[in-house]
Amino acid sequence: MNKPDENYYRKLLELQQLDFALVELTLYLDTHPNDMQILQQFNQLVQQRQHCAHEFEMQYGPLLQFGHSYSKYPWQWIETPWPWQV
Repeated sequence: MNKPDENYYRKLLELQQLDFALVELTLYLDTHPNDMQILQQFNQLVQQRQHCAHEFEMQYGPLLQFGHSYSKYPWQWIETPWPWQV
């Protein structure tokens, strides 16, 4: 297993924080679908998360499998640790 650097953990934590906020906003929007301010906040966080995930994947490899993430050559899914292992 390869040892990730400090930036790996920082970026992974940032993704986890964005995911948490998006889940919370999703739950709120399920009961308040007409709250434009929160919907705008949700969309801003989606954009931040996409950017963060793209940067992470370009540096460390794919976050998801089954067609959700690209892989560089050679096939990166044999590289460890995987994001859910740290």
